[in-house]
Amino acid sequence: MPTIAIRVKPGASRTAVGGSHAGPYGPALIVAVGARPVDGQATEAALKALAGALGLRPSALRLKAGAASRDKLVELPETLPEGHAARLAALMDPSH
Repeated sequence: MPTIAIRVKPGASRTAVGGSHAGPYGPALIVAVGARPVDGQATEAALKALAGALGLRPSALRLKAGAASRDKLVELPETLPEGHAARLAALMDPSH
């Protein structure tokens, strides 16, 4: 299954998906969320925000690694919507 690395920024003033960060899993997509990193709240909010940005259902994503870290590895579904690669590239663009 394809995966994507994300860097979660909890406690943000607003939810935003965009930009890149050099993380331990390679280039990571930055996901800022308002939720605090308590009891997995920031992780859950990040998965919802990521799903929305990629045009997927939140239930289609699965956390593969990094439950207690800001750097996470997320498993994507086998079949992705058309244009997924272009959307992901646009989100990771530093000027985004």
